[in-house]
Amino acid sequence: MASSAKKFSIVKLLRKLWQLCLRLLIIGFQLAMFFIIIYRIVPVPITPLHLQRVYQQIRDDRPIRLHKDWTSIDKVTDKFLYAVLTSEDIQFIHHYGFDFEQIYKSVKQGMRTGKRMRGASTITQQTAKNLFFTPKRSWIRKLPEMGITVCLELLYTKKRILEVYINIIEMGEGIYGVSAAAEHYFDKTPLTLSKRECALIASCLPNPRRFIANKPNSYINRKANTIQRYMYKIGKLPWKMNAKEREAADKRK
Repeated sequence: MASSAKKFSIVKLLRKLWQLCLRLLIIGFQLAMFFIIIYRIVPVPITPLHLQRVYQQIRDDRPIRLHKDWTSIDKVTDKFLYAVLTSEDIQFIHHYGFDFEQIYKSVKQGMRTGKRMRGASTITQQTAKNLFFTPKRSWIRKLPEMGITVCLELLYTKKRILEVYINIIEMGEGIYGVSAAAEHYFDKTPLTLSKRECALIASCLPNPRRFIANKPNSYINRKANTIQRYMYKIGKLPWKMNAKEREAADKRK
């Protein structure tokens, strides 16, 4: 009898824990949807990564650096947009949040070499991660990140996704967004950056705290050269197209 009662109490406890987890998931989803809808119009004021970096600076007794300034994508040179797309997600205009070809190549390479899979995240996925998560790798985080990626693709235009991305992404120690990067590295506005400067900033994005755009090493210089060579082969940006061009682009998908 005592054993049955104990078993019943464990089952009851597990049921309550499941219900609690389910409620937390629902609340988390509702909060995420609320901010996704708000950020569709309103500039993103702060992200978990910003807070994490500030905490690390305080913990390590370093000066607090949080240099960011939201800039409309219309006030950013197209050269920078092309450079970022070429460096980070060349299929951004054409995919719906996930680049399955790159994911397949990443998995295949990882299985063949036995090494950690190389990144295959799209700009939409990186935007989802930067909006709601820290850079710490976790398979548990991947599922909600995928859900947010789908929501961004459904609720945002490509232009808005890219605008959010270039304004919140880390571009150096305490430097976030294209405006802060342009000012810090080249003492310019995002609209006056040269093609080379755009390529250099974009080349540093995978590890912006290790590489410095205005003091590039040989690797960054080579990567910037490649970006400059291919950046205009992406095609016209969707929001720059007329009706006939958009229709032709849709048919090519």
